Amino acid sequence: MAPLIYLHPPMLEISLIVTCAAAAWLWIDSLHAREAAVAAARHACAVEGLMLLDDTVAIAALKLARNDDGRIQVQRAYNFEYSDTGNNRRNGSVVLLGRRVVVFNIGVR
Repeated sequence: MAPLIYLHPPMLEISLIVTCAAAAWLWIDSLHAREAAVAAARHACAVEGLMLLDDTVAIAALKLARNDDGRIQVQRAYNFEYSDTGNNRRNGSVVLLGRRVVVFNIGVR
């Protein structure tokens, strides 16, 4: 009896490669978006005369949303802490759609 020849593409391997590529893209895109969020928080705090504490932002939410053109993009919300006196910590947030800032909140001071 002749051995069976497997002619179908290896679907498990292809799906694994596609999944790894999508995860790598999301990770790299998230790094760029985080850099944009830090820059936006830094700029807004400088304009308002505030201190951005720890010079960083933390991801709070990640979802898909539509931009002004109706295209689906990744929307990320980041939280950060700032100080207006140097003796306190206040919470702020920035929301990015793609790499564009759509909402910036430093709350009521």
